[in-house]
Amino acid sequence: MSARPDWALCRHCRAVVYAKRLARNHGVCPQCGGCFPLTAQEWLDLLADRDSLRPLDCEVASADPLGFTDGVPYADRLAQARAATGMPEAVLCARLSIGDTPAIVAAMDFRFMGGSLSGAVGELITRAAEIALTERLPLITVTASGGVRMQEGVVGLMQMAKTAQAMQQLDEAGLITVCVVTDPTYGGVAASYAMLGDIVIAEPGARFGFAGPRVIAQTIKQELPKGFQTAEFLLERGFVDLVSPRGALRERLGRILSVGGRRDTAANVCPVEQVVVRDPDQVAEQDPWDAVRKARHIGRPTTSDYFRMILDDFEELHGDRVGGDCPAIVGGVGRIGRDSVVVIGHEKGHTPADLAAHNFGMPNPAGYRKAARLMRLAAKWGLPVVTLVDTPGAYPGVDAELQGQATVIAETLRLMGALPVPLVTVVTGEGCSGGALAIAVADRVLIMENAIYTVISPEGCAAILWKDSSAAPTAARALRVDARSLLSLGIVDGVVPEPEGGAESDQTAAAALVRAAIRAELSDLASRDPGRLVAERRARFRRFGAGPGYVPQSAAALSHPGGSQ
Repeated sequence: MSARPDWALCRHCRAVVYAKRLARNHGVCPQCGGCFPLTAQEWLDLLADRDSLRPLDCEVASADPLGFTDGVPYADRLAQARAATGMPEAVLCARLSIGDTPAIVAAMDFRFMGGSLSGAVGELITRAAEIALTERLPLITVTASGGVRMQEGVVGLMQMAKTAQAMQQLDEAGLITVCVVTDPTYGGVAASYAMLGDIVIAEPGARFGFAGPRVIAQTIKQELPKGFQTAEFLLERGFVDLVSPRGALRERLGRILSVGGRRDTAANVCPVEQVVVRDPDQVAEQDPWDAVRKARHIGRPTTSDYFRMILDDFEELHGDRVGGDCPAIVGGVGRIGRDSVVVIGHEKGHTPADLAAHNFGMPNPAGYRKAARLMRLAAKWGLPVVTLVDTPGAYPGVDAELQGQATVIAETLRLMGALPVPLVTVVTGEGCSGGALAIAVADRVLIMENAIYTVISPEGCAAILWKDSSAAPTAARALRVDARSLLSLGIVDGVVPEPEGGAESDQTAAAALVRAAIRAELSDLASRDPGRLVAERRARFRRFGAGPGYVPQSAAALSHPGGSQ
């Protein structure tokens, strides 16, 4: 961007923009939506609720540990940066509120020596984190940096470790951390605290990464893909939760902080409607093959449909932070009534294009890694997890095998078994094989009246055992995949009734029944401490195949907390 006092030139579309109009628009070009850089103070003003902004009292003097000069003494460069920006260093830290939620914010300013990470900047970021830790407040960082400040050598380098440790302490304390990545964020800042938040939000078009494009091109002569290292490029690859326009950022941050900081439970909400059927005799009999066909009906609500209808303040979160964002698994944070929850589910779609875009609801390893990441977030924030199951199975392709499909499913099963928060699963359509079970190791497992749960598709079973896929109806009956049979077997804890004609006939009514069922289960689980939740969950799955009369040791310990009998 180049600028004159009254006009600014947008580097994105080359439009000449009136400076006052640009300021009213928070530095966003009214022609193309491109983001002009904001100063640290402008960021604090943008994020803070009215009259809530208070600078932190933590002055840190910049040092010159190396006595560095590159023709101009480093001390002189610091003085020039202070004079040009009116700032003592490249970051401002403040206490403020966002959507009525108090928080600590550290905002960087690229004008000050490229927002570089110096000993003083690292100290200020760390002190902001320590204040957040002491006061048990969320920490939000806003980054704009070229990397570690070279003039401070390895002292600057050490700030990467120091700030990463500060973020880890907030993780251990269960405090919310959000990183807002702006253009540009590179080097040691990107490779430390900028990517360690519970939630990573990027501005549209923001560029970030460890090595910048020029470094890559000059060192290894590699041609870079179009849009390389932009926010949108990295969102597709699972490194960013969401890309937010600047004008919507404060509202979205407020929603995330409110949901993440809320500790109300369903036990506090009365009355709770009881809709779940727990007696198999009260569930209408139906031919299992009919249930299979109903479960697969393309008009049934998808997971995204249910999220839209049963959740308040929902914010979808993306990515496994490893390199993928599988569209067959969707998830995020939101509320069911007053209850903050983390939600995860398989996603299919309604149209052929939707089905193809979501891989027909068959997750690859990135999907299960994303689910596991959201579960760990729930454990940190102390929020219940709700999962919705609707999949023909995990994706069986070569790429999935090369990426460790079996390993990620196994790790997710293990993670869910030990998660210290309530877990509720609803099988809403197809629940097929380990791809379904991978997000269904729950305290309460419910199934909708016309849904199914099975070790393998009836067609697959028929092809293997009957040597004839046309024997699928016979296989479905033998596998007892329908809701009534599954309740009789004890595989599910209850059946959620559907509107007359099935969930596809009245999606709103179906969603209301699912919402009521989830709220009732959360209400019942709310009073259990983490130890009891885990012990009962393990006992629930331990009993399958154990034979009649067997009592797992964990269940016995719960019955006799004073010792064994």
